[in-house]
Amino acid sequence: MSNRVKRIVFWSLVGCIVAMGALLAFHRQHFRNSVAALAEDAPLDAPTASTEPITLLLANDADGTVTATNRRIALPLEQTARVRSLLDHLNNEYAMPGSAHPLPPGAMVDDVFLVPLPVVGHAQVSATSNSPTATPADNPPSTLVASTDPAALQPLSPGGELAVVNLRSSFVNQHPSGVEVESLTLLSIIGTLHSNVPQIEQVRFLVDGQPRETLAGHADLLRTYPSRDTSVAASHVSVK
Repeated sequence: MSNRVKRIVFWSLVGCIVAMGALLAFHRQHFRNSVAALAEDAPLDAPTASTEPITLLLANDADGTVTATNRRIALPLEQTARVRSLLDHLNNEYAMPGSAHPLPPGAMVDDVFLVPLPVVGHAQVSATSNSPTATPADNPPSTLVASTDPAALQPLSPGGELAVVNLRSSFVNQHPSGVEVESLTLLSIIGTLHSNVPQIEQVRFLVDGQPRETLAGHADLLRTYPSRDTSVAASHVSVK
């Protein structure tokens, strides 16, 4: 082999080594940026050393189920902040490697609004006594009157609330499309709220503060869902 050919082979190898080094450095930096972004978007625990038991309803794409799983985490004291942190911890579980229901990393929820469910009026248990000597026992306290409108949102018990979950478009736009995977996500959210915040009786969804027809083309985001135990298959969620 001539010296000219040897020099060409040598410099070709050097060029390949330099190119491979540059490529490895690029992928290393890209990986570090991805990890940093995940860390920034992951929910932060409340500024307290104490943790508390919570229940996450975790979905499994393999068998289409939602299963209650116990965790101990620190949550903020303010109620809406607690609910938001709870849902962000839920999505953080799904963003972990090997998740049974993989979802995009980052915060799921922008805001959560807890709205007292409306009460139509009051009625007294029995007729009011007009006697000047009437006692409190003669004038019993009033009780709630339910709405006759079957579509009205009424509390099942005093203090019942509607949770309006304002999802981030960055989460929704990256959510996998499919009837079951979308239904499982909604069941997971609804069940987690039901297990940890019992006063929430109804759940509605917005995306960036606006109504949206579906999560990713199938699961209905326009209806109001009852808060309930969702340790069941995904067929119980409305789809379009």
